Amino acid sequence: MLLAIESSCDETAVAIIRRTENGVELLTSLISSQIEIHREFGGVVPEVACRSHAQIIRPLVQQALDDAGVTLADITAFAATRGPGLASSLLVGLAYAKGLAAASGKPFYGVNHMEGHLLSPFLAAGQIPPHLGVIVSGGHTMLIDVQGYGDYRLIGRTIDDAAGEAFDKVGRMLELPYPGGPEIEKHARTGDPKSFAFPRAVLKDAPYNFSFSGLKTAVLYQLQKLPDPQAHLADLCASFQAAVIDPIVKKSIRAAQEKGHTTLTLSGGVACNQALQQSLTTAAHAVGFQVQLTPPALTTDNAGMIAFAGLLASENRPPDDLNIGIDPNFPLAKA
Repeated sequence: MLLAIESSCDETAVAIIRRTENGVELLTSLISSQIEIHREFGGVVPEVACRSHAQIIRPLVQQALDDAGVTLADITAFAATRGPGLASSLLVGLAYAKGLAAASGKPFYGVNHMEGHLLSPFLAAGQIPPHLGVIVSGGHTMLIDVQGYGDYRLIGRTIDDAAGEAFDKVGRMLELPYPGGPEIEKHARTGDPKSFAFPRAVLKDAPYNFSFSGLKTAVLYQLQKLPDPQAHLADLCASFQAAVIDPIVKKSIRAAQEKGHTTLTLSGGVACNQALQQSLTTAAHAVGFQVQLTPPALTTDNAGMIAFAGLLASENRPPDDLNIGIDPNFPLAKA
């Protein structure tokens, strides 16, 4: 039975998981969101996030234990996110989990945040089959060739803004509340994605990489041409969203074909975007592939995915030394 803590950005999260005869059981997964705190700033303020983590982490751990009906004595291992993420936020969760491990004499496992996202679609199954992992989040857009647990190869990534970052920045341009992704998706449902011809970046030397900075600039220039951008809000949102989704879907399908995968996964915070889910699923089915979607509760930052990655780590490698520190730029896989 493993207790995991996630504090890489602006969500404090605690989860407890255990291995069963039929797979794994997520006993509890709690998230304390800071969205309302950071909304007035239009984005995450690291110092504010760190302070909030420090205030909530102890009572949240206790609530997780109570909800699962267990005590610290029942926990056989601890895990926490080492990176990537905000240094000040990572320190809080990592230090607290290491403290619990040290005090109880139990093993500790540092987990890569992106590995948590990558593996989250298979939490219910408890095992990781070969597949193409598509991670779309606030800080990352990645294509990963996965052969099994711990066997990952990076084949595509963003070279500037990640998809989720682009959503948030364009959301601010459109004067939408933070975070921008859900707001843009909401307005896009009633818009025409062909109203504005926003660009799709073509990277000839790195065909599986992504670039969204030019798209963001194109939206800014388009807004400057419109006397009343709010009158075109739905169409702007739909056109921008399509320009983000199209390259993700096309490159994901091509990458899966090249690597010989017939299963794709979609994970990360932007994976809850229904238009992205539908577009990727439709394109995959058209070539005889399947898409394993992440359960909604595991798409945004959460400790359930960290607990699952920590559990698999405990079954496949030695525990980490308690002197291990954070790594804000912790790489998931080598190209």
